[in-house]
Amino acid sequence: MSSTLRAIPLYLEDLTPGMIIDAGPRTVTREEGVAFAQQFDPQPFHLDDAAAKNSLFDGLALSGWHTAALCMRMVVESPLGQIASGLVGIELRSLRWPTPARPGDTLRLKIEVLGTKPSRSRPGWGTGELRWVVRNQKDDIVMTMENTIWAACRPAL
Repeated sequence: MSSTLRAIPLYLEDLTPGMIIDAGPRTVTREEGVAFAQQFDPQPFHLDDAAAKNSLFDGLALSGWHTAALCMRMVVESPLGQIASGLVGIELRSLRWPTPARPGDTLRLKIEVLGTKPSRSRPGWGTGELRWVVRNQKDDIVMTMENTIWAACRPAL
């Protein structure tokens, strides 16, 4: 099932279980990967080709945190970025990087709505359960995540 999200804004009621939201693609350059690593994850296998070649990764790998940040940008630029309350995360249940993303990779993201639930303690709000799957141009999974977001309910007329 592909997303057929309507015009802005989106509310909790618009997020239906099984809905798929596509985001991306986004190609990341070596320069972006190294710059991110220099600032936030300065490990040799993210910064230096020779050191990376002799590491577990057998070559330069993007920081997993960089992959996650790129995906967040793709989500904000996707139809899900039009959610009325903003993309407010409240829980991260799992985050995995089964294959490293690498400079030059083109990433694409599919977000599946697993379920929604109105809040019992906060009228007008609810939560959405999401699963993110990020693949590169070779169709390798480079990141998976399951999280919970806050979402505003549609205002009463």
